[in-house]
Amino acid sequence: MGTQATAKFEGFYPETLEFLREVRANNSKAWFEERRPEYERVLLEPMRALVGELGGFMLAVDPRLEVRPAVGKTISRIFRDTRFSKDKSLFRSNMWCSFRRAFQEWEDTPSFFFEINPDEYCYGMGFYLASRPTMAAFRKRLDTQPEQFLEAIRPLGSGYFELEGEQYRKPLGPAKPPELAAWYQRKNFYLIRYGRPGATLFSAELVRELLDGLERAVPLYHYLWETVAARDASA
Repeated sequence: MGTQATAKFEGFYPETLEFLREVRANNSKAWFEERRPEYERVLLEPMRALVGELGGFMLAVDPRLEVRPAVGKTISRIFRDTRFSKDKSLFRSNMWCSFRRAFQEWEDTPSFFFEINPDEYCYGMGFYLASRPTMAAFRKRLDTQPEQFLEAIRPLGSGYFELEGEQYRKPLGPAKPPELAAWYQRKNFYLIRYGRPGATLFSAELVRELLDGLERAVPLYHYLWETVAARDASA
């Protein structure tokens, strides 16, 4: 799963956001095929370059991560699968890259991600859709070894990432300290930081922002993989 040679990332373009807005307003195959060269120039090629810049860092974090800068590997498809969706739009008005191990049920394992849409960009780490057994194993570790979790989240600092994910309405078990309760009550969770379009998005400085930000989440990433291993060991 090694890296492939790609162009140096120099930033996305204002035209990137305009293209995504137009996709949202003109969601037809004929429209897209006419503009496929534009899609490749302002969206796909910069995303491939960004993945290439991040690949070395990701492999240092976890040598088993998929880092190939290709659609279907680390980069999302712009074509939507509408078979089971009420939304029949053919194309996405966003694009993302994700770095995860190549498992069939990857949604239930931790991964890193970056996404861009017409209004903002965001990045972070966590579960796409953690299963009940995974979250049960996570809560068990919080119950028995809270100090290990607190050590894993210490590098996150205060307020850099937002913690998101659906929560249970009723308390799960005895009351927890605030620093644990926000995590304990989740059905699923991920860390995310939002950014507004501007100079960083349109320059190579985006790479530095992502590296600095995602590095904060590395200890928690390893903690979550330990949790997945504990889940499997008790199955």
